[in-house]
Amino acid sequence: MAIDQVRFPKKLMPQTIIAYSSKGKMLDLTSNVDDQGHLQWKAPKGTWTLYAVFQGNHGKMVERAAPGGEGNVIDHFSTTPIRNYLARFDQAFQDRDLTGLRAFFNDSYEVDDAQGQGDWTPELFAAFQKRRGYDLRSCLPALFGNDDPEKNLRVRSDYRQTISDLLLETFTKEWSAWANTKGKMIRNQGHGSPANILDLYAASGIPETEGTDITKIKFASSAAHVAGKPLAAAEAATWLNEHFRSNLAHLKENLDRYFLGGINHVVYHGTSYSPPGEPWPGRLFYAAIHANPRNSLWNDWGALNQYAARTQAFLQSGQPDNDLLVYFPIFDAYAHPSREMLQHFDGGEKGMDGMTLKAVADTLQNRGFAFDFISDNQILGLEVRDGKLHTGGNAYRAILLPECRFIPLDVMEKLAALAQRDGLVLVHQKLPQGVPGFGDLDKRQAQFARLVQEIGPASSGVKGLFGIGASLEPLLSGAGVQREQLTDQGLDFVRRRIGNEIVYFIANWSGKDLDGWVPLAAKGKSVLLFDPMTGKTGIAQTQPGKAGQLEVRIQLEHGAGAILKVSEYLIWGAPWSYFEPSGPSIPLDGVWKTRFMEGGPEIPDPYESPTLGSWTTLGGTKAERFSGTARYSLAFNQPPTSAKRWKLDLGNVAETARVWLNGKELAVLTGPRYTAIIDEQQLMDTNVLEVYVSNLMANRIADMDKKGVPWKKFYNTNFPARLSENRNKEGLFDASGWQPLPSGLLGPVTLTPGY
Repeated sequence: MAIDQVRFPKKLMPQTIIAYSSKGKMLDLTSNVDDQGHLQWKAPKGTWTLYAVFQGNHGKMVERAAPGGEGNVIDHFSTTPIRNYLARFDQAFQDRDLTGLRAFFNDSYEVDDAQGQGDWTPELFAAFQKRRGYDLRSCLPALFGNDDPEKNLRVRSDYRQTISDLLLETFTKEWSAWANTKGKMIRNQGHGSPANILDLYAASGIPETEGTDITKIKFASSAAHVAGKPLAAAEAATWLNEHFRSNLAHLKENLDRYFLGGINHVVYHGTSYSPPGEPWPGRLFYAAIHANPRNSLWNDWGALNQYAARTQAFLQSGQPDNDLLVYFPIFDAYAHPSREMLQHFDGGEKGMDGMTLKAVADTLQNRGFAFDFISDNQILGLEVRDGKLHTGGNAYRAILLPECRFIPLDVMEKLAALAQRDGLVLVHQKLPQGVPGFGDLDKRQAQFARLVQEIGPASSGVKGLFGIGASLEPLLSGAGVQREQLTDQGLDFVRRRIGNEIVYFIANWSGKDLDGWVPLAAKGKSVLLFDPMTGKTGIAQTQPGKAGQLEVRIQLEHGAGAILKVSEYLIWGAPWSYFEPSGPSIPLDGVWKTRFMEGGPEIPDPYESPTLGSWTTLGGTKAERFSGTARYSLAFNQPPTSAKRWKLDLGNVAETARVWLNGKELAVLTGPRYTAIIDEQQLMDTNVLEVYVSNLMANRIADMDKKGVPWKKFYNTNFPARLSENRNKEGLFDASGWQPLPSGLLGPVTLTPGY
């Protein structure tokens, strides 16, 4: 395993020693410490408490470093270490052609698990005084939670804000400026940082996120939208499942979640090169999903890549079409008491202590409101034109303040100025109570109180310059912020504007297949429907809804996605081909011939069976440990029922299926549904259906671990398990306890007539 932390004895010299008397007097004793670390001081009469700050190493090492890159993590809060670090890259790139490089990449900030978290930099006291206007050394009891509770939280907030400022300025912006000197941008994962990650993302050429929580995902896309960045990226598919157990349906659901969260540039996490001569499974990345040719699903992976590419082609065009900006009240988190000195933010649950934001965001998402998050710094750049809030080339109907205690004075003044210019500022529950921080508090709080008095009392309805309401949905609808009612049908969406057209990406992960009329908030006369999995397109059926809104008919199986392009004009073209069943399903019975085509550890013998089931049960001992591809073939006569079209349903498949009919490829199916449409002319009097099914890597890996065959040969991390039940006594991955997973064409296979 990677050595992420080391601990060792080291003599630490104090950075400052301050004595505080019970009567409020303070003495700086730092100069009274000799070279041996002894304090030479005779305390005056009274009760004194001494606070000493020491600078040490938290022990965090570079995680899973490449050879030559091992060592301590750099100080992210100081310019000099960053410049020294980047100078090594200047040497490495000297006289080299960097034309092919687009960006420099930084993985997520992962110093938060270190002892001490990386909560100090030698310039901290000076940086704090410059930014917060007072000497932190005068407030060490409050910094460490031993003063008046209100002062404690305010001083701690100022400290956390200062760290946030430094991470933005001395690391992110410094690194970005360095990249710009080489004509490049930075692709940066800001999450995990003890900083306002919206600002970190916004300072990056390509903000990048990861994970499975859509609120977390939206922080990166929001920063891109608000800052006018064309791309928002995602480290996709990290640890979706245990090693060797992630299928393409899992991966598609993960990709859809990113697209629905506003991401338009996915990057697979786990694509590692393995030399051809390496025995199976080759060289693997420490975190699942193993996206390389050694994966037994690789032959069908291209279908999913095409799906992602087609979807991204739409999502990278035009601009986001979100109605609402949602304020990220980070100062409530900065002020929230915690055992650790710093708060770390990932956009999800982490760092949301003391906020109502997560609950508000989840409600907005579930109820179909299209929104982006916005930071304090980003609010200061908002403009009002034609009654809308403009930033980064995008326009928003309103900005929403979730219930929060603290908001900076300049931000509140900006919101008031926006409202005076007819910008819609909505407040959930009640106005913030005051300003954050401790420096010059009385003056700032008095200014804030006068501003709130001008705005008006915090009660229901529109008061003064702000719209304030206790109930979220009526507050938004009363301000003209529409929601998408399609979420009531279990659908999820993301919207973009391309010229005068509104483009939706819609996905159905409701657990149910959909065939019905779906209302859209976008106004238009025609809808072009596009299937990103197959590339098929057509003009959809539309009708006016009961409330006069546009409704479109959609057929969307569970796990499927669709692109809808809404035009304000009538579009002429071929209609979308809906499938209308005209009779009951017909089972495809007969003798199925199964032949194993490629894989290992050895090719099982072919077999025939009148029933379908897992090849681990029907194919013998060799098939139990086989990972690869088998061909299922069945000869069948043309069904007695006549139909213009037929729906082929393979039933259950473990895991992917490449379908051929009468010698021609029909479809590549990655799940979770396995259906395809057959036109009547594709069927003959006698037909041959061939289904090439690939299973997971799991059965072969389990067999190797049971036999003690060595395959783990990975530098620095060898080899972690995601789940505790898959760890051996050394704490490493071990699949020897696994039973064979179902594999192959499980059925039942049916044909449904239709038109």
